[in-house]
Amino acid sequence: MTVSSMARGGKAIYGAPLGILMLEARFPRIPGDMGNAATWPFPVLYRVVRGASPERVVMQGARGLLQDFVAAATDLVDLGAEAITTNCGFLSIFQREIAAAVGVPVATSSLMQVPWVQATLPPGRRVGIVTVSAGSLTPAHLEAAGVPLDAPIAGTENGREFFRVLIKGEKQDMDVDLAREDVVGAGRELVARHPEIGAIVLECTNMPPYAAALQAAVGLPVYDIYSLVTWFHAGLRPRAFIQSSCSSPPLGGEVG
Repeated sequence: MTVSSMARGGKAIYGAPLGILMLEARFPRIPGDMGNAATWPFPVLYRVVRGASPERVVMQGARGLLQDFVAAATDLVDLGAEAITTNCGFLSIFQREIAAAVGVPVATSSLMQVPWVQATLPPGRRVGIVTVSAGSLTPAHLEAAGVPLDAPIAGTENGREFFRVLIKGEKQDMDVDLAREDVVGAGRELVARHPEIGAIVLECTNMPPYAAALQAAVGLPVYDIYSLVTWFHAGLRPRAFIQSSCSSPPLGGEVG
């Protein structure tokens, strides 16, 4: 078999097929946070959407920001992204518009996992949601992600650290132990109110660092943006178990 030496072009950046739209914020992004590049076992492309503060997106419904997110997503695709995701679950409200604008697969929110997780549960069990702000998670956000409008939800608004730092921006530093307590406490309260819960989905993309602690505390499966994005990326670059003569040559400026 003759091996081609032709390298394929057409992109500005190669080797990072997933683009992440970032909110504009200055709080710490610890390992596990979506905005920490070391979180991912593969390269990613980032684009910060200027003016899209967490408070504006979460508390104000991202009003007036759609075109900014579309422009940033389009820029990522132009650079070389083959799929787009975002670092705020509340951006589910832009799912349809961003996907229509960029023409590549788009997964705006961790909440999109809720219907999938529900399908795995035994009869009588439901998926619960832990969010950074239960009061801000509207039926429009849920409907856009395919989440039942009566889904059990708990938020971190009444915690001591997580909400104050991430949404209110009261300080740039964060006490990680207190933030963990806020997320785990919200999950415990959710399960206590709804004993029928069989699994939890974390809406907030800053919560994966605390997913293991929550799972240990409640003894239920916990899904988050990390589980969504690693699944999403697996479709972009499936693991090659078998090499064959009919395999397509590699993309991304590599020589086949």
